[in-house]
Order: sequence, then structure tokens, then C-alpha cells
Amino acid sequence: MNTEKDINQLTSLLMRSVSPFHCVLAASRFLEQKGFTRLDLTDAWDLKPEQGYYLPVFDSSLIAFTTGENCICKTAPGGAPLSPAPVPALRMEAAHTDWPCLKLKPSPEVSTSRYGKLNVEVYGSPILSTWMDRPLSLAGKVCAAGETPFSPSVHIVDIKRPVAVIPNLAIHMNREVNSGVALNPQKDMLPILTLLGENTDKDHCLVNLLARETGCAPEEILDYDLCLYNLDSCSTLGLEDQFFCAPRIDNLTSVSACLAGIASGFRQSGVNVIALYDNEEIGSRTKQGAFSAVTDRVLEKLYLTLGYSREQYLNAVMNGFLLSMDVAHAMHPNHTEKCDIKNQILPGDGVAIKMAAAQSYATDASCISVIEDICRRSHIPYKKFSNRSDIKGGATLGAISSALLSMRTVDVGVPILAMHSARETMGTKDQSALTALASEFFLV
Repeated sequence: MNTEKDINQLTSLLMRSVSPFHCVLAASRFLEQKGFTRLDLTDAWDLKPEQGYYLPVFDSSLIAFTTGENCICKTAPGGAPLSPAPVPALRMEAAHTDWPCLKLKPSPEVSTSRYGKLNVEVYGSPILSTWMDRPLSLAGKVCAAGETPFSPSVHIVDIKRPVAVIPNLAIHMNREVNSGVALNPQKDMLPILTLLGENTDKDHCLVNLLARETGCAPEEILDYDLCLYNLDSCSTLGLEDQFFCAPRIDNLTSVSACLAGIASGFRQSGVNVIALYDNEEIGSRTKQGAFSAVTDRVLEKLYLTLGYSREQYLNAVMNGFLLSMDVAHAMHPNHTEKCDIKNQILPGDGVAIKMAAAQSYATDASCISVIEDICRRSHIPYKKFSNRSDIKGGATLGAISSALLSMRTVDVGVPILAMHSARETMGTKDQSALTALASEFFLV
């Protein structure tokens, strides 16, 4: 395990992934540098052994896979499969590309006195107070008129500079602020974009900004999917740099590990797959989310293209194994009572194997034993984690994917503090542990 290398790779991904669309671009760039070939969902595929392939899914999700040396179905003269035809064993890792944030509404320009503001809505479940008084920028997807109505021109944009801030109300105007304040998303969370002047087009400030960024005429812009993001940089901290603090740790730690895992090598008679899904923070029920049928269809197309029958594909899926990766709750230093009385984990303890009787994490003794044995054999630090019995924890895409694919699944992740904050904290060494597990899982 190489802590410095893994943290540097994570930092690079965090700084580039200012929206799910940018996360997919960064992942695509990484995979291309590793020799992966891009595919499209609707094209005919020509797959070869010991090759890596990736395909973006509706701009904000991505699936990548590798084929081992013995993955192509051998056929007799005439095209009939040779008997017996071993079906490549399927292993899969999954993470999500989105995080809780604030997204722009349609017609977002709002004015109060001379303040030009943005009308936003909450995406996921962010800790709203952590978004106050921070330098915020804008990133996402902008669509303009194309050659035909069914082929709009798509621009992935990043303003890359502070353009907005959500100011707190001064303590002199709210003496109870340190006793806790309920923030109203429609009233308290609207960021300042500008001070309006005589020549300001107050109803088209944003569109004019997007026109400059995309090179389009304002009237050509049709729609957008834009989020505010925290411009704070990443940093290590602590007496011995034991902690790593950054925006978007949830869940780009897992995306980074998935990418390192899929690039680590090939299994001779196996297919390795990673799925990086959007919309986990709002339930995954979208065409690009884990609840979509897109994974099943991509995997079936993969096995059919390799020369196997649908029955052989179904056998491979039901005999497959999914490692679902998302962050876990580290014990809070000032609120130890919020943890389970025994199954606790701290930053620096390694990988959390996440368990829940309610199956909010995919929990199965046989499956967990597989991951635990890999960790032990490879000397990867880990701990089993469960939430306090009277506190409902979060859920992951693991349970969703395992139910849809009928595949053995385990949920793991790095323990972090301040989950869903605009800035989160993890143990510096834990990224190496997760990356090592992601690689070993695809190799053993």
C-alpha cells in the first residue's frame, strides 16, 4: 500500500470532479491513460481478450470492464460453441458519482433590493449550515440547440472561480444562533451572485454567464443541470498528517478505489466490472442510477458479445460477486454515544465492512467472509461496522444492486467524520486500504 500515491490520486479526482458529469470525464481520462477503449451503449461491440473498455452512461454514470485471456467463447467450425464452454466468472465493484449539494432551479435569477441571487433547491441531504460563508462555484451540463431537436449540443462547464456565497445572519441579528438554527432551503440558502447595477440584465444573469462559458448565443441555450460546489482545497492535517479533509469525500474515495482496482490487471478466466452511478443520494431510481436496468443490459450485451448464451450470462450473474463501496460513519470524538457499543470504527482503522440486519447495507455472513478473508490474506486493515440500534444509518446502492442483479454483495467503505458536510474528514491511510481491497478483489 502506497499512502502518498493513493491520496494524490484521490486529491486529483476530488479537484476535477466538481459535478457528476466532471467525475465521469475524469474517470474516462484516467481509463484512457490506462489503455481502455471507449464504447457506446448503442454500438455493436468487438471485444478482445485482455482488454479494458469503458462506456459513459447518460453523461453522469460510467461502466468499465476488462476481459481476461480466456474470456472469448471458443467456437467450432460453423459457429457452434465448443463443449464444455467455461463461462467467465463475474466480479463487480460499484460506487456513486454524486453528493448532497444545492442545484439550480429553472429561471434561477432572483433579486432582493440590489442583490442578485440564485434560486436553488436541495439535492440529497446536505448539512445545510456547512454551506454558509464558503466560496462557491458552478458546474454541470448545459444543453444548447443542435442540428436536430433530438441531438442538442451538450457542454460540460465549470466556472472554476468563486461566483457565489451564502451569507450567515450576524449573531447581533440572531442572538440564539449558537443554540441551533433551522435553515429554510427556500429562504436561507439562496446564494448571492452579484450586485445589480443599472446595466445589469437581472433576469438573464445566469444565461449570459453560461453563454460566455459555452461560446453559445444566449438564445441558443435550452436547459442545464448545474450544481453549486465548494471550492475549498484538499488538505492533510493532524500532528502526523493522520487526517485528510476535503469536499466530496463521500463518495469519491470509492470512485478512486474502483478506478485503481479495474486498472490493476486481468483475471485469466474472469470479467471485472466497475459501475459508477449517479443519483445514489436521492434513491438511485433514475435511468443512470443503481436502480436502473442499464447494468443488467450492459452485462448481458457484454456476455453475448463474448459469444455466450443468455442462460450462460444469467449463470455468470447469479454466481457473480459485487463489492459495493460507500463511506461509513467514523466514531465522532465529541459524541461517542452516537456509536454502537462495540462495532465502532475510527479514521485510520482501515476498511469498514458495513453490516445491518435491516439490509440497508447488503449483509450476508458467507459474502462478508469472502471479503474478510481477502483482507486477512493481503494484510489489509479492516473492521466490521454497524450502527447503533436506535439510530437509523444511511443506505447504499449495494442492497439495490444485489436485489436487481441477484448477485452476492458486500458493502464496504472508509470511515469518515461529518458525512454530508460541505467538507468531510477521513483517515489518510484508509484510502490505501480501500484501494488495496479494490485491487485484490479483482485479482485473487
